[in-house]
Amino acid sequence: QVQLVESGGGLVQPGGSLRLSCAASGSPFNIYNMYWYRQAPGKEREWVASITREGITTYRDSVKGRFTISRDNAKNALFLQMNSLKPEDTALYSCRANLATGIAWGQGTQVTVSS
Repeated sequence: QVQLVESGGGLVQPGGSLRLSCAASGSPFNIYNMYWYRQAPGKEREWVASITREGITTYRDSVKGRFTISRDNAKNALFLQMNSLKPEDTALYSCRANLATGIAWGQGTQVTVSS
C-alpha cells in the first residue's frame, strides 16, 4: 500500500517562501500524475497544481508565477516551491498521486501566512 507523507509546512510572513515535499513509500510503482491540493478553514478543498510523469505542469490562476511544482521520479518525491506567499494561501496542503492501482492521498501539512 502506497503512503504519501508531506513535510515543509509552517508559519511564514507575507511575501515569504516555503518548500513543501511529499514522499511516497510502500513500493509505489507506476506513479502517474501528481498533484497538490489545499483546504482552508471553512472552505472546500481546491486543486493547486499538477505535474505529469514527463514533467508537464499546470497551475490554478491564483498561484501562477508564484508556485512551482516539481517531482523526482527516481525518489518518488513531489515538491511545491511557494514564493511571494499571501495570507490567502493559508491552508492545509495535501499531495495526491495517481497510481496504477488507484489514488493515494497524504495527510497534509499546514501552511500559515501571517504577520
